[in-house]
Parts: sequence; structure tokens; C-alpha cells
Amino acid sequence: VQIVESGGGLVQPGGSLTLSCATSGFTFSSYDMAWYRQAPGKEREWVAWVISSGRSRNYADSVKGRFTISRDNAKNTVALQMNSLKAEDTAVYYCHPPSLRDYWGQGTQVTVSS
Repeated sequence: VQIVESGGGLVQPGGSLTLSCATSGFTFSSYDMAWYRQAPGKEREWVAWVISSGRSRNYADSVKGRFTISRDNAKNTVALQMNSLKAEDTAVYYCHPPSLRDYWGQGTQVTVSS
């Protein structure tokens, strides 16, 4: 199993970023996928979830209305569009299939700062 996140960077408050996640080594279309994040000194937290078919999505209250998760089952990828970014969104972001507990990527750093 390989999971590779990309697209992070430095962005000003109010700005946007799109994170991408490329996967291989498992039957991607059979698994729900989620984005998580971990800020310095804090526990890793769930941010967004999309079911295997892509037909249903769910978001943490802290990002609802600002973030959008999507997936492409033909390309085995999942994305996170992040708008109206705030300083408190600063974290390392990870994509992860929740049912495959042991498999995590390296994450991608998102820093929101002026």
C-alpha cells in the first residue's frame, strides 16, 4: 500500500489550496477515504470523509462549508479543496483509508499565515 499526499504550502488567511492524494496497492474503489490533520502539539483529527462510491461526504464542524473532499475511482486519487483558510487550519494533512488502520502517508504541510 502506498499513499502520497501533495499540494501543501504556505497560504495567506482567506486563501485556498487543493491537496491531492495518490494511492496504490489496494482496491481503492472499495474503501472509504478520509483526510485527517495534525497541528503541532495536538492529536490527529478527522477533517473530511467520502464513502467508496463518492456519493456521500461528511465534514468536521470546523471545516464544514469551507472544505470539499472528492475522489476519482478511475485514478485512485482523493482531493481536498480548502477555501477561506484560517490560521487554525495550519497542520500536516494526511489522507487515509479508515478501514486500513496501519497505512498512512507522509502527509503534506499546510501553513496559513500572513
